[in-house]
Formats: sequence, C-alpha cells, structure tokens
Amino acid sequence: MVSQAAKTKVQKIIDENPVAVFSKSYCPYCTASKKTLTEMGAKFFLIELDQEKDGSELQEALQEISGQRTVPNIYIAQQHIGGNSDLQAKKSELPALLKSAGAA
Repeated sequence: MVSQAAKTKVQKIIDENPVAVFSKSYCPYCTASKKTLTEMGAKFFLIELDQEKDGSELQEALQEISGQRTVPNIYIAQQHIGGNSDLQAKKSELPALLKSAGAA
C-alpha cells in the first residue's frame, strides 16, 4: 500500500514541472533519456529515486499514478510520456512538446 504522502509528492512534482524525469543514477536507459533531453536544451526536474530515502515508495506511487513502475518515468506538460524507448520514439515531436510545455 502506497502512502498518500508519497502519491502527493509524486503528483506535486508532475504538476509543478514542465518536464519531470523519475530516474535511477545507475540506469543506462535513464542516462540515455537525460542525454536526449539535455541535447534538446530541455529544462527538466530530475529525481534520482535510488538517492531518495523514500525512493522505493515514490516508485510504487508512480506505478499507481501511471501504471509504469520502471525508470525512467517521464512526464512532459503533466502528460505521461513513458520510458526511454517511448521518449526516443517521440524524438521528432520533442522540440514542439518541450516548447509548448515551456521547457525549451
């Protein structure tokens, strides 16, 4: 059972940031996503779940919110994008998505 505090924290991060990336510092797919967003000049909020004391609970909250437990778990303009493969598949759309979100 995920605490309401964890769900509230995750939802607040999603709601208050044009781009939110839930990541783990050692994950190669997370690294690829962060690199892609950085290369596109995106300003994004990054939370490394493996470096947060409540990281595993936040990850469980993400699963309840988005249906996705794996990282990276990416949101642009409060819309769930998915993981790295989803982000890479949207590469041609990213400049417009980031601009409309106010993150480029």
